[in-house]
Amino acid sequence: MTADAAVPPALTGLIEEMGGRVACLAMSKDPNAKMTVLLFPPGTRQPAYAAKVPTTGAAARSVEREAGNLAGLAGRGIGPLRATVPRVVAMVSHRGRPVLVTTALPGRPMLASYHAWRHTARPAAVAADFAAAGEWLADLHDSTASGTTSLAGMLERAGGAITRRFGGRPGTDAALAALADVQGRLARCQVPETVVHGDYWPGNLLVTGGRVSGVIDWEAARLRGPALRDPARFVISYSLYLDRHTRPGRRVAGHRGLRAGRWGAGVEHAVDGTGWYPELARGFMADVLARLGADGSCWRDALLAELAAIAAEADADGFAWQHLLLFRRLHRGGFR
Repeated sequence: MTADAAVPPALTGLIEEMGGRVACLAMSKDPNAKMTVLLFPPGTRQPAYAAKVPTTGAAARSVEREAGNLAGLAGRGIGPLRATVPRVVAMVSHRGRPVLVTTALPGRPMLASYHAWRHTARPAAVAADFAAAGEWLADLHDSTASGTTSLAGMLERAGGAITRRFGGRPGTDAALAALADVQGRLARCQVPETVVHGDYWPGNLLVTGGRVSGVIDWEAARLRGPALRDPARFVISYSLYLDRHTRPGRRVAGHRGLRAGRWGAGVEHAVDGTGWYPELARGFMADVLARLGADGSCWRDALLAELAAIAAEADADGFAWQHLLLFRRLHRGGFR
């Protein structure tokens, strides 16, 4: 094989070869963003492929991780979920960086409905979102469970990552002490080891007819990990933006007791508030724990642990720091 033969083809060549339409989706605001390009074959209204284009070296490494994770997942038996997970088609290049090309999945992002007028103010609409997300996770857990592990594994390497990232900032030492406290309690909670998506939030869920028809962005996935990470991530991310369309200081429509303004107010409302939404969010966690045969009292510490994990893993420092502050507030609130 010659050196030239080892060079991956260019994304532009793939686009020209297909000869159809191209749609570029908006990039995230992350420091190491990826742009998604949807490729439509001639005469079709649905995209056949999705190309993930990195904008930085760190983003390129994330793209390569996702390709490896999807390849590993293809070797696992995931039953009826196979059609809801992207399949790697090719690795091409753009401006010297790798580009992951996968099959495009059907469905509308749950996040689009989430931000529709008063969607999150309606209990039935929100309950349907939680039900769809929970049903997909139940199939994932049933298909990939292998042995058990401690929920303390949700915080694996989190302490070291937070120390390296925020060591020296006022409040970090207190957060690390709280982290050790939560980890100690979670060590007594056992759950199955399953495939973990790692970023299971409404922006990565595609929905068709009230069911999850696609789950995208597998760069943070683990083939074996604590089954409660994805449910906890869903609750936190869904709660985080409840006040997004409300002016600071005003009541959030449909959520008595919740006012916009303080970062993470929706998560605090879900964990320690009263009303239909906290009952739904906490009930979701309790139902998952019961289905997994785990101690139902672990739900609160599991949510705290996922907040700390986000603080350790999130790309943007400001976003990560806010999660760490929120973790500290909720930890203190648990001992009032």
